[in-house]
Amino acid sequence: MSSAKIQSIYTDGACSGNPGPGGWGVVINFSDGTLHELGGAAADTTNNRMELQAAIAALQFLAAYPQVEPIALYTDSEYVRNGITKWIAGWKKKGWKTSQGQPVLNRELWETLDQLNSRQVTWHYVRGHTGDIGNERCDTIARAFSLGQSIALKQQGWEKQEPDQPILTAITPEKIPSDTQKTNANLLERLQSNVKDSNHDFSDPTMTDSPIPPIVDSALEDIPREVRVAQLRNLIETLRIADEVAKESYLISSSELADLMDINASAVTSRGDNWVWRNWVVSRVRREGNQILWQLERVD
Repeated sequence: MSSAKIQSIYTDGACSGNPGPGGWGVVINFSDGTLHELGGAAADTTNNRMELQAAIAALQFLAAYPQVEPIALYTDSEYVRNGITKWIAGWKKKGWKTSQGQPVLNRELWETLDQLNSRQVTWHYVRGHTGDIGNERCDTIARAFSLGQSIALKQQGWEKQEPDQPILTAITPEKIPSDTQKTNANLLERLQSNVKDSNHDFSDPTMTDSPIPPIVDSALEDIPREVRVAQLRNLIETLRIADEVAKESYLISSSELADLMDINASAVTSRGDNWVWRNWVVSRVRREGNQILWQLERVD
């Protein structure tokens, strides 16, 4: 068995259709400059499940490798990174329920990942499609498997110890009903005029974007209280709309999502296929004509 140490691991998932055929890829970098690559596929899956499966395969490999030194794991999925480092503790305390009382999606994969995770692993987010060599190679592997294309994987020539679960097993998830994939060109206008009352707690330390320009603390005293209250009401209204979009599984266009987040449409598409905004994972679903359609999933 090789004496080289694992220095870093990259993981990625891909899906054609979301839901649709999917694939995942893993690239393991060793201290002697060699690589070991893994990949797998599922016939009917989602992008988030493939991202999770890639991370699971990576940790299964690590569990079978004789190393106690820490390693860095890089993923371009904020859903995976935030889920395993922030959200999962709350999910378990609530009996694998979200703050809305809904079952956590992909629970069986999260449970497997949680069992494999340890302090040996430090989780890092790398933005996809930005030229990072490890991430780009993972993306190539994942997309090849999702499209059913053959791809040569670089493999180390050592005898591995078999983990509890096969590393190359692709998990086939539940099928998402097609009738939940809805589009509505006038969605935001309709929702804004008919938003349901909500008692949800929208506070979340993982919130990073705001539809309202941030206010510097030192400048708060210069802003009238009624203005600050109005801004807060607008924010809550925006979050309620986002919650309704996620709850009803609506698909919204890049421009509609940009309006919801109060950012430029180009800022939406430049973030990649899967990212986190406040309490929601935002996933690219498909293209219809000249529009890209997105889906929101509440994950806290």
